[in-house]
Amino acid sequence: MRFAVRRTIFYLITAWAAVTINFLIPRLMPGDPVTALMGRMQGRIDSNAEESIRVLFGLDTGASVWQQYVDYWGLLLRGDLGLSFTFFPTPVSEIVQQALPWTIGLVGVATIISFTLGTGIGVAIGWRRGTWADALLPITTFFSAVPYFWLGLIAITVFSVTLGWFPSSGSYDRGLVPTWSWEFVGSVIYYGFLPALTVVLSSIAGWILGMRNMLVTVSSEDYVTVAHAKGLPERRVMVGYAARNAILPQVSNFALSLGFVVGGTLIMEMVFSYQGIGYTLFQAVNTQDYPLMQGCFLVITLAVLGANIIADFVYAALDPRARQEG
Repeated sequence: MRFAVRRTIFYLITAWAAVTINFLIPRLMPGDPVTALMGRMQGRIDSNAEESIRVLFGLDTGASVWQQYVDYWGLLLRGDLGLSFTFFPTPVSEIVQQALPWTIGLVGVATIISFTLGTGIGVAIGWRRGTWADALLPITTFFSAVPYFWLGLIAITVFSVTLGWFPSSGSYDRGLVPTWSWEFVGSVIYYGFLPALTVVLSSIAGWILGMRNMLVTVSSEDYVTVAHAKGLPERRVMVGYAARNAILPQVSNFALSLGFVVGGTLIMEMVFSYQGIGYTLFQAVNTQDYPLMQGCFLVITLAVLGANIIADFVYAALDPRARQEG
């Protein structure tokens, strides 16, 4: 109980600090959203309309930063993230709701696949250390060391430009209407294959190395030696004794990686022009759309905090020592 109370207080303070920083960062950035909008329109809006646009965006109030901060918390507690400057008058919450499922669907599935494959391969390599299986480690390490954007560009060059097997950008065929039909779902999978492949290739090495090293350490423990002495089947010793204990750090890291699913895909979505939350944030920064930036940052922050909470409590459930007082 004391563990739960301590962690809850810690994450409440962290959430307050994150929201405060989320409020301040856009206001400390140079530039002005109205000026940026006028520049994008390139003369299509009369320069005399600048003041009217400020009134429309609510930037003419002259309120102090403290009053803006109080108003921001009031709107936030009511679930109102404001209106986007770029997509005015669309609410920020609506834009985030449209972008978020694409990121979660693509990177979430890719992360689960990477974790499952990496952990399984790590168990096999760690249990048979010193054999030919160790030759896989340099290969996976190479892919993890390649810059992510470069790996994406190579995939586009080889599979899209040269071979023509997959599209180089987009999230589905624009000639289709988004519905729960097999044709549309198949199009989403087809367009998402290359981005997902780059996510898996760039992250699987970490799971393999982490599980392999933990299994090598656990294999020398007394309870594994006793299990062997009892004459238990090798597979049962590997899975039920060694892997079961070696996977604890993997579970914690997996929960954390799920939090970064929301915000850790900016480069991938830029390279593939994929309509997720990362690409939406990129658009907001380019157009100095403060409400949309704050909405994206808030979702990313809450996702990471939520993943940390899950990781803490899952790890505490798996390993009671984590609940002990420091």
